[in-house]
Amino acid sequence: MGILKRFKDIMASNINPLVDKADNPEKMINQYLKKLNLDFGAVKAETASVLAEEQRARRALNECKSDINKMHRYAVKALENGNEDQARNFLERKSALATKELELQASYDLASANSIKMKQLREKLSTDIHLLETQFSAIKGNSMAAKSQQRVNSSAFNDMEEKANFALDEAAALAELRKDPFEELDRTVVTKENKLDIDVELNNIKEQLGDGK
Repeated sequence: MGILKRFKDIMASNINPLVDKADNPEKMINQYLKKLNLDFGAVKAETASVLAEEQRARRALNECKSDINKMHRYAVKALENGNEDQARNFLERKSALATKELELQASYDLASANSIKMKQLREKLSTDIHLLETQFSAIKGNSMAAKSQQRVNSSAFNDMEEKANFALDEAAALAELRKDPFEELDRTVVTKENKLDIDVELNNIKEQLGDGK
């Protein structure tokens, strides 16, 4: 049986240390789950033939034991009837069957052990698959939650940035509104008056110079 050749490897397998060290645990678990499901399918496919072989070996062993008991009874009956040669013949057949019984017992023990191994493989793979599926769902859920939180954080940052820009614009607008238009007008008037005073004074000086001539 193909899957039974890998019995020790499958029973000793442990994915957890690999998952803990993996850069992408979700991907590793997904790949390992595919492998486990393939092995589980092989176990289910081969279990029927293993159980059938166990039943065949048991039946052959029981038939041999029954024949051994039968030869013994025949030998006893022959001696009771005074037929020693016939009794010897039955005992020789019994001896041959006893040798065959040893072979059949070994075949049955092997078939029974294989049947037990198949059950152990089925339980191990079923348990591993269930645990990994649970772990995969948890990791995937955490990943989705992290991505969702990132989107929330990004949205919150954008909202804060927008509010900050709005506050700056509002402050600039308020500052503009708070400017005194009359203050600007006064500065303009003062400038014009200063210019007029200079012109008047300049003309006065010219007149004085003219009178002096």
